[in-house]
Amino acid sequence: MEQVPHIRDYRGKRIHMIGIGGSSMSGLARMLADQGWQVTGSDRDDGYLMGDVRAAGIPVVIGHRAENVHGADLVVYTAAIPEDNPERQEAARLGIPAMERAWLLGQLMETARTGIAVCGAHGKTTTTSMLAQVLMACGKDPSIAIGGKLDAVGGSTRVGRGGIFLAEACEFNRSFLKLRPRMAVVLNIDADHLDCYRDIDEIEDTFGEFLHLLPPDGVAIGKGTDPRIVRQLGKLACRTVTFGLDEACDWHSANLTEDDLGCASFTLMHGSEPVAPVRMGVPGLFNVENALAALAAAGETGCDMAQAAAAIGAFVGAHRRFEKTGELNGAEIFHDYGHNPAEMRNVLSVARKRCKGTLVAVMQPHTFSRVKSLFDDYLTCTREADVTLVTDICAAREVDPGDIHSGMLVEGMQAHGIDAHWTPTFDDTEAWLRAHLKPGDLAITMGCGDINLLNEQINRHLEAEANGNPG
Repeated sequence: MEQVPHIRDYRGKRIHMIGIGGSSMSGLARMLADQGWQVTGSDRDDGYLMGDVRAAGIPVVIGHRAENVHGADLVVYTAAIPEDNPERQEAARLGIPAMERAWLLGQLMETARTGIAVCGAHGKTTTTSMLAQVLMACGKDPSIAIGGKLDAVGGSTRVGRGGIFLAEACEFNRSFLKLRPRMAVVLNIDADHLDCYRDIDEIEDTFGEFLHLLPPDGVAIGKGTDPRIVRQLGKLACRTVTFGLDEACDWHSANLTEDDLGCASFTLMHGSEPVAPVRMGVPGLFNVENALAALAAAGETGCDMAQAAAAIGAFVGAHRRFEKTGELNGAEIFHDYGHNPAEMRNVLSVARKRCKGTLVAVMQPHTFSRVKSLFDDYLTCTREADVTLVTDICAAREVDPGDIHSGMLVEGMQAHGIDAHWTPTFDDTEAWLRAHLKPGDLAITMGCGDINLLNEQINRHLEAEANGNPG
């Protein structure tokens, strides 16, 4: 196994985090600061979560420069930070120990009596957030690391004393292989991150490798209607539990109904036994599956299931997950973090039920490699919407290869009968929305890059106009 430093050997010392504004890194930075480490950080951009980092008293620098690591005792970097990053190069030159973020998460998890890792191509943040809220409501006092913000936690991390460490586990760059859970929850196995994997079969094999990290007395909880998950569960020596909408699953729903906004009510079943009534506070059948996964895990930790079911009903979502951000021309404006076709398709099914007029999907494709590998899926994933706007591709960690752009997506969508328009910039997109939205319409921006800044831009412009300062 790769030899890496251990965070316990640096307590009270300075930890410098490269890419500190990331969804996981920002939370881990606050967790370390809470527990006595001196934390500093840097990032390329002043992003969505940087305010939370600064509020925790952590000094941050915008821009990657060699001198940022001077005086650090340990450097932690995200998987998106390449070896030629000037801060990583300077740390290596000075002999400062360094490790990738996932190692840090794994080391924090291994100190807990029960480490719980939630993984899957989609639904990780929502399910981890649901389970976090359930564990807190049931008095389990967990430590938590979520790849998003949850009001019930007060951010993305929480330091608990109950012996449970709950974390979102990501398959990107095989990061989850660095974790050491005693319980794993697998939501789905789907094609994504094909810049890291050869194909879906290699992705499945890697999820299987992750599940084999569980100890013999651990437990694997998986979606019982996903054949790839079922296949991997069948190879394990530890105990396995299934969840899903099918009554053959160990934990499943019965008597399921949906209201006009798509929020479900059902009876939680464990085998043939009714356990508790559940009324969802978030819409969509995919969220019923997420809830079943969280409730199955709660059952395995000894939660009172009536309390757990009530906590699921009180869950109203993590930030950037079908989150209403405001109104424009009397139309509702939402944002969702969904960035691959399956996630976009799911959230649009929810938006469709809520929308009384024209549904406008605003897509910011994320990374050139993902657009290439899932190109055909992108062409039809917004079919539920009446109109699709596509911004330029968010490069994130990648360099533009010059052979793919959003105009190609729009042409392909139009060929599939979708009313699609290329609005390259946020200004272009806002102008279109202002010209076309009317009362009863709903527009939702989708993506894990910086598309949420469009929602903020619209609100900022509306506030300025209300104060008599248009433009």
